[in-house]
Amino acid sequence: MTRTPPLPAAFLEAPIAHRALHDVTQGRPENSREAIEAAVAAGYGIEIDLQLSADRQAMVFHDYDLDRLTGETGPLRARSAAALGQIKLKGGATGIPTFAEVLELVAGRVPLLVEIKDQDGQLGAAVGILEEAAAEAVRGYDGPLAFMSFNPNSVRVLSGLAPDVPRGIVTCSYRPDDWKPIPAGTLDRLREIPDIAASRASFISHEARDLDRPRVAALLDQGLPVLCWTIRSPEQETLARQVAQNITFEGYPAALPA
Repeated sequence: MTRTPPLPAAFLEAPIAHRALHDVTQGRPENSREAIEAAVAAGYGIEIDLQLSADRQAMVFHDYDLDRLTGETGPLRARSAAALGQIKLKGGATGIPTFAEVLELVAGRVPLLVEIKDQDGQLGAAVGILEEAAAEAVRGYDGPLAFMSFNPNSVRVLSGLAPDVPRGIVTCSYRPDDWKPIPAGTLDRLREIPDIAASRASFISHEARDLDRPRVAALLDQGLPVLCWTIRSPEQETLARQVAQNITFEGYPAALPA
């Protein structure tokens, strides 16, 4: 029986920088080496995103397409890891990093929260390749690290591929307008967060503006850690911390614990 490893206490201490400590006005694009180095230097935890390259490498990048974040266009998945590494991120000086490169850069110094982006397209069961690449990359990594995904199937697959790594489900209100073309039935199901046991999840990271959901309170009562996303001001942080045990933040200097 695959066990459910607990989320390390470090994830409930320093605030977690969303897509690392990014600020393009300071030369630090989201999910970049520069933003990661800045977060480590500041003492924040780091949240990053993983997508899949054409040669099945885990790449640290949020979007499915290159258009918003680089000067290139088209799907990231159509390019090799080596080619992606040569594509500079807008506002920065370096290319798209591999997950392995980021692990070497962080080197266990701060907690690393790793979101596996859905590769099924419908939050369904056609996943596994990116999860395999991610699990291979973290083998032997020494430091606080946790995986998470909106897709509970990814979390379940990771429980088999990396059973000792904590994993969680990213959860939200699943407003239909935000999730086209995902079927309404899928959204209705996921909204109630039914997959904690089946996916062997160690925590959730929930949408900040939906933290008053009764299911979130019930999971807290059961002892499941609750993180939240994405906080953009001290005022939002104060409200979120009435429920959540830690925040993922961007756009302001979140206070570090004394």
